[in-house]
Amino acid sequence: MSDLVAAEDVLLFVNAALTATGQREFRATADEQRLSLAFLHEYVCVNYRPLYAAALALDVNDHNAALIAERLLRTPREAGPGEGRLIAARLAVMPPQRVYRLFGALRAAGVNNRRTRAIVRDWLAGRADLGHDAVKYRPGLKAAARHAHLPLPGSGGQAAEAGTTGEVGDFLFAPGRRTRYAHPALEAFRRAHHEQGALYELPFTVAEGFAARHGVAREVFLERIAPRMTRLERLRTRPGATDLGVMPLTRLALYVLSLPFGERAARRAELTGALRAAARRVAGPYAGSWGRVAAVLDDSFSSSGSAVKRRRPLAVALGCHFLLEALAAPGGYAAHWTSGGGDPLLVRPWGPTPLGMRILDALESAPEGAPERLVIVSDGWDNAPPGLAGEVLRVWRERLDPEHRTSVVHVNPVYDAEVFDVRRLAPEVPTAGIRDAEDLPALVEIARFAEGRERLAALRAYLDRRVELFLGEGVR
Repeated sequence: MSDLVAAEDVLLFVNAALTATGQREFRATADEQRLSLAFLHEYVCVNYRPLYAAALALDVNDHNAALIAERLLRTPREAGPGEGRLIAARLAVMPPQRVYRLFGALRAAGVNNRRTRAIVRDWLAGRADLGHDAVKYRPGLKAAARHAHLPLPGSGGQAAEAGTTGEVGDFLFAPGRRTRYAHPALEAFRRAHHEQGALYELPFTVAEGFAARHGVAREVFLERIAPRMTRLERLRTRPGATDLGVMPLTRLALYVLSLPFGERAARRAELTGALRAAARRVAGPYAGSWGRVAAVLDDSFSSSGSAVKRRRPLAVALGCHFLLEALAAPGGYAAHWTSGGGDPLLVRPWGPTPLGMRILDALESAPEGAPERLVIVSDGWDNAPPGLAGEVLRVWRERLDPEHRTSVVHVNPVYDAEVFDVRRLAPEVPTAGIRDAEDLPALVEIARFAEGRERLAALRAYLDRRVELFLGEGVR
């Protein structure tokens, strides 16, 4: 029994770490989300520290990965073997702005033990171009170097000699010491103060401030700075000029949902083709291997998300729709949107959530009989009528399909702060949190632990395999 409780606690935490970001959701404020998440981190870290650290090897979101790393670094005396390698490996694949923010949080908390200094030192040593970081993440790099007492390298990447700090150090801590820099980014930053042309040699976010200072017209600036933009910066500022063929599935679904209905209809072939291509890239060798698949997809009003996560739950459902279509056998996929709509490209958040009715449709309407897999993508608020989905699934599992001929999985993109977990439909159905549609195949594997048939030993073995794979590859 204790193993079962432990497995449930760890899975509960993994679900939260996949979905929760501490931001406002449709039914919970940001404060409620943060308070609930903080309690969960503390509880799991204290009671299941090795498994808590192993979560860094899973696809938990970057917000929670940073919280896990911070909490582990705050308590070095309780550290287990391999913890430092896990933290370093995870930081290596996180966006640099997140890592600098984590270092800032450690500095604010006064965490400056030997392990923390080593983590900061090694991460900075692994950066490809600290001169670029000095320009783009200036406050973060400055605070990290000062907090860990690190000498910074010269412009050529060589380690600074004892007692010196090199060009990057001068740029951050003594900007008046040099009249010129050998590093192109540092020199461009210096010239951009008085030379308009130099700002186009800087990263986009830094150049934006100089463009405003020089009074450069927005359109002219965006046109000239375009080659230096990242893909996400280009999508945010010039969505029409973005190559849809290289966009990740969930990001692409969010972009499609941001378009007016008229534009979606006019660009139907282009958008549908891009979504299917992104889904096929995710499916990879598993395309067509899932047999007959039915999906119940939540496009009720609550899928509109919140002001800071606009339409995110609906975008996950839309991404899952195209991914499940790719994973199913040819002609073996059927989608059931809660609104009753049949055109995924024109989907919108609307109406109540009749999950029970749609699950009945999914289980009954397949011409060859019940599907081999039923995947439900919803926040779990079944309200038309309330509780019907749970009853349908219970009766189906207990009376009609006790042999588990149909595999049923519920994936939920919304963290419920009140219950410290994602909301479940029925005890008989495994539920997993989901952040991006791309994570769906891996989550279906994790979800089997939530059925209660797999205990802590199996879960620990699974996490050990993921840790080995994560540390062996080095990057995701």
